[in-house]
Amino acid sequence: MAKGAGFGKTILIGDQFVLDEVPAIVSSIPFETVATVERIDGDGWILEDNRKEVPGYKKKKEEQQARSIGRVLEVMNVDVKKTPIKITYGGTLLAGSGVGASAASCVSLARALNAEFNLGCSIEEINRVAWQGEFPYHGVASGVDNTASTYGGLLLFQVRNGEQQFEKIRTPKSFGIVLANSGITANTALLDVFIDEQRKADPELFATRLKLITAQAYDMKEALEAGDLENVGKIMSNNHEILTAMEMSHETLDHLCRLALEKGALGAKVTGGGRGGYMVALTPGRKLQDTIASAFEREGYKLIRATIGGS
Repeated sequence: MAKGAGFGKTILIGDQFVLDEVPAIVSSIPFETVATVERIDGDGWILEDNRKEVPGYKKKKEEQQARSIGRVLEVMNVDVKKTPIKITYGGTLLAGSGVGASAASCVSLARALNAEFNLGCSIEEINRVAWQGEFPYHGVASGVDNTASTYGGLLLFQVRNGEQQFEKIRTPKSFGIVLANSGITANTALLDVFIDEQRKADPELFATRLKLITAQAYDMKEALEAGDLENVGKIMSNNHEILTAMEMSHETLDHLCRLALEKGALGAKVTGGGRGGYMVALTPGRKLQDTIASAFEREGYKLIRATIGGS
């Protein structure tokens, strides 16, 4: 029997357009999915999914999850007809749209299989396997979620000429964020279709928006490295306005962002694929983080408090 883990993530900017070569700033969060792999009698693989979830998430993702597990097993050349296994998922990461739940499950499974079958995979190979496991969930996976889940930390991630690149971002000190879940589970694969429709409907406007988001991402990186969190927050909120105009948000997410800003958050925006899932609020300092979190909790929303950044 062997175990493996993968971090959850949040994306501060660039979420939906990585495949258009827009840079994304992504951070792991200190919550994990843990996979356990054990050999059993029988044939094939069986799954016990004990992750806590946004209601209905696991059922909606069931078919995609089965194809993802099959793809990970295939890429890693694990023959479960010869060596049947039981996979058990657990851990501290809430299963829901927008926090990299699918990527964390892929990374944790790859690590558990690597350990159980002594495959000798490097961290780069684990990341590649997890990326392959993401395709059934996303249609075409950019690689941003699994990279954050595999390596951890705060990263600038970009696809250039078809190649995935990332670099660590170091901030003067760590800072707090709050993620709140809308309760809406989005179909990530359908989001790609929605974005393609916008691209075709008005190519010039679409290109202008992507150029602006690209500039925002690089400005945010500079602000993070300088410790200018007020500017980071302004960029987040401005980016949310663009995403709202592109119908990538949701009325519940918009409400949560407004509430966070009213209570003093430095910035707030939808995070993840959009049209459901989570929003993220920038809340440096324990007092501000608690204030924002309490406001969400009073309205009954599930949330995640996290600290990100630092050296």
